[in-house]
Amino acid sequence: MNYRRPAEWETHEATWLSWPHNPRDWPGKFAPIRWVFAEMIRYISRGERVRLLVRDAAQTKQAANCLQKVGADMSQIAFIEVPTNRGWTRDLGPLFVQDETGKTTIARYRFNAWANYPDFQLDDAVPDLMATRLGYPLFHPQTRGNAVILEGGAIDVNGQGTLLTTEECLLHPTVQVRNPGMTKADYEALFQETFGVTQTLWLGEGIVGDDTHGHVDDLCRFVNPSTVVLIQEDNPHDENYARLRENRERLEGVRLANGQSLSVVDLPMPAPLVFDGTRVPASYANFYIANQTVLVPTFNDPKDRLALGILADLFPGRAIVGIHCGDLIWGFGAIHCLTQEEPL
Repeated sequence: MNYRRPAEWETHEATWLSWPHNPRDWPGKFAPIRWVFAEMIRYISRGERVRLLVRDAAQTKQAANCLQKVGADMSQIAFIEVPTNRGWTRDLGPLFVQDETGKTTIARYRFNAWANYPDFQLDDAVPDLMATRLGYPLFHPQTRGNAVILEGGAIDVNGQGTLLTTEECLLHPTVQVRNPGMTKADYEALFQETFGVTQTLWLGEGIVGDDTHGHVDDLCRFVNPSTVVLIQEDNPHDENYARLRENRERLEGVRLANGQSLSVVDLPMPAPLVFDGTRVPASYANFYIANQTVLVPTFNDPKDRLALGILADLFPGRAIVGIHCGDLIWGFGAIHCLTQEEPL
């Protein structure tokens, strides 16, 4: 079969999230996190279904209570009881593709908690459970007979043959190695087979503080078939400055698989955000494109307004909604990391 992964701005059947339940993901800040989730779901549910993973009946009740209080459209929300280790649905959830007839299928990549945490077995089982529950077929991408680990936050596509990723995440030889021995050529062949990609754009390093070790969704995102936003740091003394400039250079003069020249729009970085002595990966690039809205992380920073304005110009048909992520980012992820789109 010829598969294609649709771009995020294409129409969704639903958005998937997993209700927060693991306090270790936000030590000392867990209490407000469910309200951030509720606010996200309130806006997403205005334009599409939400499939919400919950651990058990008690968590279903808790989530429903929060969502009702914030005014979410409860008729749009389906609670699906599935045990999970964490709640980062972009990475643990199904990677949806469509075959040449337009039928939705799951590319069943494996998940090992970013090669960084020992407890991931429940999360890794989610795609199989969801395929069974919803009746979706699935296939198992392999390289040289081996299953492949890949998180949704490691890639971004324009739906027309081009994919973005980073060398730091997929090719580093010693740190958080997902697939030992896999080469650029191996990944590119796999991306063509499973996502319909004929061009992979390799960026270098991701941003400082990202415990996934280089996910592209904190760095660079397609906003239409021929345009990306790319995070830039203006302060030459900041540790992100050089790596972000180098990524900008890699994208200069690129012509895409669809024949168009790539346009690059700079998106600012907020000032460094530090909690308990640790710099967290605060980035405006971690937005999520829902059917009617674009949810953008904000950080009580003067650059919030600038980032929202840039994205408003790029998504004229959608409402741009800022979601305060000052607490959420302590889990080393934000809005895009928590969501996964299911194409229509």
